[in-house]
Amino acid sequence: MTATLLPVQDPRSRRQRMQAPTVLAVGLLGASLALHARDPHQQGSWGFCPWLVMTGTYCPGCGGLRAVNDLTHGDVVAAASSNLLFVGSLPLLGWWWLRRMADGWRGVRRPVDERTAYLVTGVVLGLTVLFWVVRNLPFATWLTP
Repeated sequence: MTATLLPVQDPRSRRQRMQAPTVLAVGLLGASLALHARDPHQQGSWGFCPWLVMTGTYCPGCGGLRAVNDLTHGDVVAAASSNLLFVGSLPLLGWWWLRRMADGWRGVRRPVDERTAYLVTGVVLGLTVLFWVVRNLPFATWLTP
């Protein structure tokens, strides 16, 4: 027999409930503005990826800064060319953030099912490792930044 996890009322004030997702949004906006102002397409403008320098292979995050810069210029195709995993995850991350904002506004707290949390974590880690491996194979040069 399994128990259903139903949303419960959050006793914190609306200001407290909205604080974390709002701070996240402001921080991401600030980082995006910085990446818009200082172009990461210029070699070394934001430093170098330590993984790439040490191993000569691309990590799952390589091209992420360039992707954000391309998105701030409205070029989704170039952003996807820089880091397809990052750009592909944005709709899900946006949905999650909007849900957190709506729940915080309404005062709803959704308990997290442990099995679901493990499943989501496993899928995310698995897709990240798969992307990491495939983007470094000779036939998948289209995935490199």
